[in-house]
Amino acid sequence: MTLTLSDLPYSHDALASNGMSKETLEYHHDIHHKAYVDNGNNLLKNTAWENKKIEDIIVGTYDTNNIVQNGIFNNVSQHWNHEQFWQMLSPKKVNIPSELENELINSFESIEKFKEQFSAAGATQFGSGWCWLVKDKDNNLKITKTENGVNPICFGQTALLGCDVWEHSYYIDFRNKRPVYLSNFLENLVNWEYVASKL
Repeated sequence: MTLTLSDLPYSHDALASNGMSKETLEYHHDIHHKAYVDNGNNLLKNTAWENKKIEDIIVGTYDTNNIVQNGIFNNVSQHWNHEQFWQMLSPKKVNIPSELENELINSFESIEKFKEQFSAAGATQFGSGWCWLVKDKDNNLKITKTENGVNPICFGQTALLGCDVWEHSYYIDFRNKRPVYLSNFLENLVNWEYVASKL
């Protein structure tokens, strides 16, 4: 398949009042994400993966024994991660729908404990990576973290919510204060309706 950079579902300055600046989105979406798309398409040319679905490419090129993943995996997986990430953000404050709220309370005892555990996963991810709320193969909700571009698809999980903790996601706005970025993400940026739709 050909990777395509989708337009943001909001303007570049739509999240500024919620803590994600226009400059961050210009760098993150227009430069970093676009690079994954361009590099991925170049690497896919004339390979067995060229016409496969994106999920099949991710699973097929992920090497469980190799800390340093190959170029196709890195770029295609990061493209998928970011396509999800933009949908998981909202310019307006979104309340957690009751069905999702109940699931989170059942799994983590309270919304506060869910947020604490999610933030801790992101804050303790060494180097670049992501933290996730996933529905595991046993249908239970879990919080995970992954290095670099690795995502829940690699483990047969469904990604409900993901937060990018690569420095390009937050350094312009929060410098080295990753925990503050994570707290702001959960309190002011998440499109909880989109998260609930993936249950």
